[in-house]
Amino acid sequence: MAFVNIPKDLSRIKTKVALNLTKRQLLCFGTAVSIGIPTYFFTRGAIGNSPAVLLMMAIMLPLFLLAMYEKDGQPAEKILRNYIRTKIYWAGTRPYKTENLYEILEMEGKSIATENTSTAKTAVGKRPAGKGKSHGRKKIRAKRKK
Repeated sequence: MAFVNIPKDLSRIKTKVALNLTKRQLLCFGTAVSIGIPTYFFTRGAIGNSPAVLLMMAIMLPLFLLAMYEKDGQPAEKILRNYIRTKIYWAGTRPYKTENLYEILEMEGKSIATENTSTAKTAVGKRPAGKGKSHGRKKIRAKRKK
């Protein structure tokens, strides 16, 4: 009995038009041939056969790349467009910054500590509040003892 694998993800399957190629691939290959072959024939007499073939290949290869390369479901021109957008148009670092609450609390604590030390230095020789002479309490205690 024959066994045929059927892919589970049917969204990746592309319809083929001719020669087992998609419309996009046919368009890119046709454009490459229509530009590359005349380039070869027109430059063959001026620069020689081998350099003309190399020039034709150099002209046709980018179009072949556009036809065949695909990454994560995106063709090469979309990948190139996204790369140009992120590196040229919207270039620059965009760091993700948050407000660090612990750093703010630490800075406030340091400022309070420096205020306390500065007030302690200016109040040398003075008694702290509540530790001075209490005249009223002595009178009340004296009355209770009688």
